[in-house]
This record gives sequence, structure tokens and C-alpha cells, in this order.
Amino acid sequence: MSDVVVRPVGPEAAEAVHTVVAAAFGNRIAMDPPPDALSETPETLAAKLADGGGLLATLDDVPVGCLILDPIGSTTYLRRFAVSPDHQGHGIAGRLIDATVDAVLASGRGMDDLTVVAREELPATIRFWERQGFKEILRYSPLVEMRRPLRTMVFHAPTAEATRGLGRSLAGQLTRGDLLVLTGDLGAGKTTFTQGLGAGLGVRGHVTSPTFVIARVHPSLVQGPALVHVDAYRLGGLDELDDLDLDTSLDDAVTVVEWGEDIAEGLSESRLEVRIVREQGRVAQDAGALDVDGEPLDERRIEVTPVGPRWHALSFRGLG
Repeated sequence: MSDVVVRPVGPEAAEAVHTVVAAAFGNRIAMDPPPDALSETPETLAAKLADGGGLLATLDDVPVGCLILDPIGSTTYLRRFAVSPDHQGHGIAGRLIDATVDAVLASGRGMDDLTVVAREELPATIRFWERQGFKEILRYSPLVEMRRPLRTMVFHAPTAEATRGLGRSLAGQLTRGDLLVLTGDLGAGKTTFTQGLGAGLGVRGHVTSPTFVIARVHPSLVQGPALVHVDAYRLGGLDELDDLDLDTSLDDAVTVVEWGEDIAEGLSESRLEVRIVREQGRVAQDAGALDVDGEPLDERRIEVTPVGPRWHALSFRGLG
């Protein structure tokens, strides 16, 4: 819905926020205990909005979505996140999350991440938050607390070619000395993603899994950085790279480390953490759906989190 407007609001919007919250939470299944949101009034919401502010989404000036920001420590909780029942499934929730990231970053409060609290009785809602990059960090039945780094960008790739395309697009943002740390189960698409990076960087040679050689160097064909492709699964630490006799310095290359979580961080204070997840639930839901070549859809969720000062001025929202 391109004509949806999301804007920051304060206590003056309490009536509009209450309208959306009451409709959305009142439309859910009965739960025991009932959600606290059902006991909200315009007055209680005005007090919450006065503390941390909030966001209101409107369509033709009609309120259709909202949330309240609740900064606690280094995280910002998203409270009373709601989309009117008649407008769910049209991307408004995603627009609210994007606007939340912009608002929290612009606040200058130095927040690290976003947190939501979901209900166990609503597995579809939990899956939605997972698809937005949130991961469970705490469970105190019936509540599930979920968190994601503030600047995580989430992309959905329905095919292998789409995964390569995201890597190809990301390559345009990279330069010598950049480090990417890839995580994901076997077959998730880490090497497929790296193939796209290689194509975007214009390097020589076909990018394949480096499992049996630990590391491969793909020189540039266009006077750009080489691509160093590392499999850290069998490395005791990234200091072992010094023993691999690579043909290029890591300072002159873009380095991609598969299975590098908790190992590769010492290589650089700045890195891109790329997590690739097979959307198995999505595949089952869309069973029988085919891509443009007649192949079954096998969607991946690709989460890109920039870490460190190298990325402070860059945005990855337009990739893909």
C-alpha cells in the first residue's frame, strides 16, 4: 500500500491508537489470561505515548496501524503493535517496523536492538516476528520475548537465483578489507549467496564450497578487490588463516567466512553478519507454488546485520 503514511505521534494521537489497538487485539482468539492491551483506554495510552512516543500508520487519513516505543536500557520494546483487522496482510506491519528502525536510530539514544513480546497461543504471530529477524531470547509462559539487532535488514529470496541476486546487489556496497560472516544450516544457501557476491565483484573462477580446501582466492577481473572464500568449520580459529599461504592480503580482498560465527569476529572490528534460513514453514504453506522456470519455491530468509563503524553511513534497505 504505497499510500500508507507512517508518522511519529505522541499523546495527542491516543484516541486513534486506541481505535486500532482495540480492533486488532479484540479480533484475536480468546486467551487466558487476556492480553493487557484489551484493558487500555485512551488515557492509559496517552501516558505511554508521553513517555516514549509511538508511530501511527494511516490510509486516506484513517488509522490502520500503530505501536508504542518503550526504551529500556539499550533495547526498545515495541508495545501495542497492531494493524486493523481489515488491513492485515498488506505490508503495513513491515512498514511500521522499517519506520521504527528509522525513528530509533534518529533518536540518538544509542539503542542496540528492538524487542517484542508475543503470545505462545499465536504461532502465526511468532512466525511473523521471526520473518522480520526477531529471535526468541526468553520464554515465561504464556509470553515469548523476541529480539533483533536494530540495523538488521531482512530479505526474502524465493529461489536460488534470488539469493544470488541479493549477493550480486550487495557486492556494489563492498570494498577492500570488508568482512562478511555467513551462518546457516547445511544447504541453506551460503555458497549460493557467495556466488552472487563473486559475480557482482567481477572475480575469476566459479565460486564453490571451500569445504575441502578451507579457503579459495578468486582474483578480480576488473581491478577490484579479490574474493577470499573461507570455510571455518574445520578451523580452530581464524589465526590459522596465516598458515594457508593465501595469494592476497585480507586487507586487499573482500573476505567471506562460512561457519564463521564466534570465530571470525577477531579479523575486523567491522563486519557484515549474514544469516540465511530456509523458510521451511513457508514452503509447506505454499506447496505447489512454482517459480518462473517451473521449479518449486524454496524460500530463504536472509538477515544482514552491519557491525562496526565501517557501516554507520550505509543503508542496505534498497538491496535485492
